[in-house]
Amino acid sequence: MSSLHPNQPAGDLPSAAFSPSSRAGEDAAAQPAAQLKAAQAGGLHAGAAQASGEPAAQAAAVQAARTGVAAGAQTAGEAEVPARYSRHVLFKPVGENGQRALGRARVAIVGLGALGTVLANHMVRAGVGFVRLIDRDFVEESNLQRQMLYDEEDARQAQPKASAAAAKLRLVNSLVGIEAHVADLNPLNAEELLTGVDLILDGTDNFSVRFLINDVSVKHGIPWLYGGAVASRGVSLAILPGETPCLRCLFGSAPAHGTADTCDTAGVIGPIIHMVASYQATEAMKILIGDMRHLNRRMQQWDLWYNHYTSVDVAGARKADCPACARHTFEYLNADIEGETIQTLCGRDSVQIHPVQAAEFSLEQWEQRLAPLGHVSRNKFLLRFRPSDEITLVLFPDGRVLIQGVTDPTAAKTLYSRYIGM
Repeated sequence: MSSLHPNQPAGDLPSAAFSPSSRAGEDAAAQPAAQLKAAQAGGLHAGAAQASGEPAAQAAAVQAARTGVAAGAQTAGEAEVPARYSRHVLFKPVGENGQRALGRARVAIVGLGALGTVLANHMVRAGVGFVRLIDRDFVEESNLQRQMLYDEEDARQAQPKASAAAAKLRLVNSLVGIEAHVADLNPLNAEELLTGVDLILDGTDNFSVRFLINDVSVKHGIPWLYGGAVASRGVSLAILPGETPCLRCLFGSAPAHGTADTCDTAGVIGPIIHMVASYQATEAMKILIGDMRHLNRRMQQWDLWYNHYTSVDVAGARKADCPACARHTFEYLNADIEGETIQTLCGRDSVQIHPVQAAEFSLEQWEQRLAPLGHVSRNKFLLRFRPSDEITLVLFPDGRVLIQGVTDPTAAKTLYSRYIGM
């Protein structure tokens, strides 16, 4: 799920939403993923790291998936592709070479909400060798209508989305290395979390984070796929550093708070989520196997309810004075962060406070400290403290505090100071 920029370009409706390839059945995987690195100015990176906490036996299986070599298979000549991917192999644009390329690939997914869970599901089932999941939030009951990897028990236990999604996905495909980060993506950690991958997938819900992703993408030459959905509308665009316009070429800056619809203010229907994320996943597979000829460089826009489809040519939108891809100033990545970052979460009656130099929280110690002041519940990922029926503070081990029941940052800071200390 995601906000849509109020100034995103508009285009005429095409005569047909989809057209068959003029060369259907072609094996596009002939261009291996390794060649894409040169073609995309560093877009693909060789090698793969073992996901944190993987058992040794699983690590061997993960390596097999990344190389396309089944455990115990002969490595001489063309290695055998695991049988679980047989339907991919039968699809000629993927084929065996494409499946091996997917097994070597590494992706990062930012945001494990509606779009992100669909993206993660597609990447893991497709056999992408390494998937990094990044999300700061925890599961709530209202998520279950559209966020496919979670269930009622996750909501009852307030499981962090990244770890809950990782647990589900490891049951789906044990050959894939899955790395979960319960973290708020910000200028201090963005380069660490978003580099060492071949592709970044956008499942976020705000433009400030997207512009941060865009800065890392341009600086390190890593392609990314922008996607958003709200109400019955959706949008997606592939951004290739040095080749296509970047996000700042198209939108300039993040929209002012309250000017863009979000799923929390305008609602969202599940089908548009799956349409946008499935489109993103398809374009991701093209990039990862090296089928750049069939990659769509136009911005795609849909409104499923009102039967609108638009394909916008953005090739001429590259700006000679773009602060990101032309001047390389990277304003979002190099943003000055003072004592703490405070972010109002649109439509959720919540404010997040994240002290920049915060020491890690001991949730057990905070449970003992706060228990006399209100109701406290804790799991290994977070602590919820409710001093009144109207207010809840959610504490994370990295020092973040989500204050629910307020929208005014000043009021949030007052509560933070009262119970946590500044």
